[in-house]
Amino acid sequence: MTGIAMPDPDPRILARRDEIVAGLRAIVPGEGVIESEDERRAFETDALTAYRRMPLAVVLPSTTQQVAEVLKFLDQQGVPVIPRGAGTSLAGGALPQEDAVVVGVSKMKRVIDVNLGDRTMRVETGITNLGVSGAIAHEGFFYAPDPSSQLACTIAGNVAMNSGGAHCLKYGVTTNNLMGATFVTMKGEIVEIGGDAMDAPGLDLLGLICGSEGQFGMVTEAVVRILPMAEGARPILFGFPSSEAAGAATAAVLAAGIVPVAIEFMDKIAIDICEDFAHAGYPMDAGALLIVEVEGSPDEIDEQLARIGEIAKANGATSAKQATTAAEAAAIWKGRKSAFGAMGRISDYICMDGTIPTGRLPEVLARITEICDGAGLKVANIFHAGDGNLHPLVLYDMNDPASLAKAEKAGEDILVACVEVGGCLTGEHGVGIEKRELMSTQFNETELYQQMRVKSAFDPNWLLNPAKVFPLSFSAATRKAA
Repeated sequence: MTGIAMPDPDPRILARRDEIVAGLRAIVPGEGVIESEDERRAFETDALTAYRRMPLAVVLPSTTQQVAEVLKFLDQQGVPVIPRGAGTSLAGGALPQEDAVVVGVSKMKRVIDVNLGDRTMRVETGITNLGVSGAIAHEGFFYAPDPSSQLACTIAGNVAMNSGGAHCLKYGVTTNNLMGATFVTMKGEIVEIGGDAMDAPGLDLLGLICGSEGQFGMVTEAVVRILPMAEGARPILFGFPSSEAAGAATAAVLAAGIVPVAIEFMDKIAIDICEDFAHAGYPMDAGALLIVEVEGSPDEIDEQLARIGEIAKANGATSAKQATTAAEAAAIWKGRKSAFGAMGRISDYICMDGTIPTGRLPEVLARITEICDGAGLKVANIFHAGDGNLHPLVLYDMNDPASLAKAEKAGEDILVACVEVGGCLTGEHGVGIEKRELMSTQFNETELYQQMRVKSAFDPNWLLNPAKVFPLSFSAATRKAA
């Protein structure tokens, strides 16, 4: 994170701003083009709010055809493009630059088709994650991926970052629930990939696009897998004396062959803040907690929770509290789902997203504490313990540049520690600008070069989401070769 530099804007593009805006208005009339400084300010950052850039303009198409025409026009003009969903990216994935046009999908949120027989649903990608499940709940179905920002985040961003969520332990992340996509290239080509059937023939382009962070094109429609709701579900809270004990219990549950729907982790700082916000009945005397949810018939739930309870107790659990009503279950999840917002009430923070083997949880949690203590910073750990997707929140003061620099360095050290134990830089937030300069920690030069060749095949002029994912020092030297 120490290299959050952005390229200098191209003065030739800035000089043609009026011409470019006029061209966009010819494609997307009315309120679809945003050009005033005050209105553009809403798009100058994403959820990584420490970094801001004012875009050249913002365009909000209403159809796939408009997206295609906009991208083709901007490609011809040589203008960089920043694809944007709801701007909830925690890695700076939607950070614009001064000579770039933000192309958002917020006006494209229709449910196009629901196929209960094939258990698929086609939606425009401006629809929110929660909106997908809401549209089919009355039929007894749901869409499984559930990022904590699901009330606001869009399917477009979920596909770009391969988002997960609390329940991905059992149901998988976005790539496991994405069946097809309408994909628009920078040249304005509209391509249909996949569909209602599993395992589409040919190259796995869908797997390539999901998680590509807007580097290859824009997904304007998605065919997602929908699932019948379980007969029942029940969460249970376990309190532990320490983060290490909670981490050990998580590893032991999974080692026993039990696959809950979710295993979520909070440490002491997070417990205090989230309980103050949600009043969920979290164990205030605990050093850490786990939220474990299982589903099935009442007998299945009882049997699973009994086994999990025995494992938790053997690993030092000091308390256990099952939800007995729907209201209690909702409160437990409200605390977890609202955790990042609740944390924002008391401090600025940078949220990491490293993923590790679950068996290494205890030692990595200890290493995170060591890193942040050494920097003189507090850290709150809130994450998807079941699949080892860590979300340590490194707290800092945005008004103090030295504090931000310490937080950046601590975050970098945490991610390097994740890679060193066999993990990776990101589980669901993406690389964006946050982890861009750390890519060489996980990948060697040849591997990065191969990835950049794929980028060049889709976007020869490197106009899509520039200055993201690939280290600036590396990409500047090899872009032409790629």
